[in-house]
Amino acid sequence: MKLIIGGYAQGKLDYAKKKLNVEDKYVFECTLPTKEENEELNPNGDAKIIVSSLHKWIRKRIKEGGRPEEEISSFVKKNQNAIIICDEIGNGIVPMDPFERVYRERTGRILVNLAAEALEVERVVCGIPQKIK
Repeated sequence: MKLIIGGYAQGKLDYAKKKLNVEDKYVFECTLPTKEENEELNPNGDAKIIVSSLHKWIRKRIKEGGRPEEEISSFVKKNQNAIIICDEIGNGIVPMDPFERVYRERTGRILVNLAAEALEVERVVCGIPQKIK
């Protein structure tokens, strides 16, 4: 698995698609592929599936009462060549809203776990990658 992080609108998805030669049908924006989509696109478990805007998916799953920590972990175990793209969201002012604080903390902890499991971690700024791991 590869993890790509960076600020909003810094070219993370374009960079990943170009570098890894991934077609649009393998890109999932703010969602994970359904079981059926995953089986269709990745029958052997070796396809490069991109999950972009992971932070938005995490927010949605928390609001729905889901378990994003377990769900993303399960997805990554089944899709070892997945590329996960997430905005950096915890580097600013601490929000007053309790939900926003919980969301940022859970997203940060998910990224820590993903980074520990990832073969590669890159940060993209202005479309330029910086290898972290």
